[in-house]
Amino acid sequence: MAAAAFADALKRSVVGWCIGATGVRDLAQLSGGASQETWSFVIVRPEGDIAAILRRSPPGYGSVSGRAAGLDVEAELMRLACEAGVPSPQVLHVLTEADALGAGFVMRRVDGETIPRKILRDAQFAEVRPKLARQIGSILAGLHGIDGAALPSLRTISSTEEIGLLRDDYRSMGWPRPAFELALRWLSQNDPGVSKAVTLVHGDFRHGNLIIGSDGVRAVLDWELAHRGDPMEDLGWICVNSWRFGEIDKPVGGLGSREEMFEGYEAAGGRVDPDRVKFWEVMGTLRWGIMCCGMMQRFRQGPDHSMERAMIGRRSSETEIDLLRLLAPRN
Repeated sequence: MAAAAFADALKRSVVGWCIGATGVRDLAQLSGGASQETWSFVIVRPEGDIAAILRRSPPGYGSVSGRAAGLDVEAELMRLACEAGVPSPQVLHVLTEADALGAGFVMRRVDGETIPRKILRDAQFAEVRPKLARQIGSILAGLHGIDGAALPSLRTISSTEEIGLLRDDYRSMGWPRPAFELALRWLSQNDPGVSKAVTLVHGDFRHGNLIIGSDGVRAVLDWELAHRGDPMEDLGWICVNSWRFGEIDKPVGGLGSREEMFEGYEAAGGRVDPDRVKFWEVMGTLRWGIMCCGMMQRFRQGPDHSMERAMIGRRSSETEIDLLRLLAPRN
């Protein structure tokens, strides 16, 4: 869709569902990919403008991931999160065929920062940084406490199934890596099996998907990998060393200790199983390593030889070191 036609379609859509809206302005694409786009714009209204974000898959495109929940499901999960007190942008409208914009939804824009380097280094976050690990624990407890009966249709996956999926992805590459072999064997030997507590799991709770301000976490974004499963998965994923950005002695996203996160989680009504958290931290580290290898393969095979894919691909070696530190630490 041409830029002018897209802008016209967005204006018609917004005027149709937003009471008092007369148009849109300051339309700008924030990111683009093979299937999903993010657009920033302002809804113009005499009663006061609304800063908004459109997240969409253009017509004719499907999900890039068989794990993705779908944008309509993302929107519903964000609505449920808001109702449960989990910081999340307010969903204003879910696109329909009449909007002629593809699949997606419009939400209120939330001000704040998502870039890890700034969150971990800039002076404006200095006061709130020591509080974030505990706050993250509290938010995850609230997320996992969302009523399962109210959830939309989501895939349910156990630790055993996840090991099998990762093993298949790894073997399909034909790229032997001893550290990955060690991790797969450890995961199989330490598989906790089906969790007694099966809850909503965000699936990608980490830097980049959290909007943070000087007052703390303001919004949880990108629910596309949400599913039902072991709630300890989210606690393990945020502790993967790749999300610490150099602050390796602060496991929770380079912000604080596991104990601080656990305290926040349990103070908000959750129950922590540290052994399961470690299991999912190992699983998450291996998963990210395999994803990095996949990026390198796509860079090599083309047709899109993007430098970004090559740079992500080379990080697979970092995950090998991380796995060895987790599974074969030096005395």
